[in-house]
Amino acid sequence: MSIVTSGHDVADARLHREVAALSRRGLEVEVLGLGRAVAGPPEAATRSWRRGGGLRRSWHALTLPLRARGDVVVALDPDSAAGVWFARGVRRLTGRRIAIVTDVHEDYELLLQDRPWASGVRGALASVWARLGIRAARRADLLVVADQHLMTDVDRRLVVRNLADTSMLPGPTPPGPTPRALYVGDLRRSRGLFAMLDALEAAPGWELDLVGPIAPADREAFLERLASPVLADRVRWHGRQPPREAWTLARGAWVGLLLLDQTPAFRDAIPSKLYEYLACGLAVVATDLPRSSRVVRGSGAGVVVDDAAGAADALRAWESDAHLFARARAAAETAGRSYVAEDDLAAFADAIASLLKSAPAAVAK
Repeated sequence: MSIVTSGHDVADARLHREVAALSRRGLEVEVLGLGRAVAGPPEAATRSWRRGGGLRRSWHALTLPLRARGDVVVALDPDSAAGVWFARGVRRLTGRRIAIVTDVHEDYELLLQDRPWASGVRGALASVWARLGIRAARRADLLVVADQHLMTDVDRRLVVRNLADTSMLPGPTPPGPTPRALYVGDLRRSRGLFAMLDALEAAPGWELDLVGPIAPADREAFLERLASPVLADRVRWHGRQPPREAWTLARGAWVGLLLLDQTPAFRDAIPSKLYEYLACGLAVVATDLPRSSRVVRGSGAGVVVDDAAGAADALRAWESDAHLFARARAAAETAGRSYVAEDDLAAFADAIASLLKSAPAAVAK
């Protein structure tokens, strides 16, 4: 089977989790995506292409599905989902057929409202691709969604939540001698990039590791802040890493940060990193998004704050009160055992295996 993506790097965590599950099921998988092939899932044969602007992404969306060799093709983006339908038509002309799976892990149209570039002509084109992708997803042989609230009116739907895959995580470890926070994921203003830096400035006893790509619009301002005397020796940016490598930094960390803005897309979603923080035994500092805050408050695994100042207050409180911090850590470890991905991923692998049985590389009538 093939997984194609015109928008995601082959180091993407959900991609790695799904490939690992398919491999455990005994399936042969290839990945076609962006970035460096060596960062792709170790269980798959990975081919990768250079990331570019909107035109290049559109080209990848149309051409990568044509390069796919699988009898089942999974599309990870709205534009590649539309491209897979084009590939299906071409395959039929050559006497072959494919089964189509679309993986919808975000509300694409709401997500565009979080992107500063999504205006004017560029935004209009992105909106067209999003609508085409949604239409393609509805017509797929199987629709996979990352959350219960996504596309609830589709019958052939399988929910594969972004829970923690413990096979890719180090598990709880004792906190190191220096208070250290961790963030793993895309780095941009709306995801709390500058709020985290503000919090570190106001909590001078803490260090911070950031893992993930920086949004181009925020890169210059981030690097300028990173070079400041207050943060230069305390904040480390590790860039994009495959998930197994990224989460090694959880060893010895104290806290996971989740300071997302109140954007339309974020309000209804819950980030996978929250579950992964908990599985690693990290206390959590999160902004007051409805679903994330329910998990944090309900478990006692951390603190819900309004802004960077509140985050700094929480960090300073934990640094000065070992008992308070130990209670949050213990609650995180307990909660982490409740949010694991094994069952969802096994159901996903079983569904793909079933499609493979019913989609032989045969002459289409």
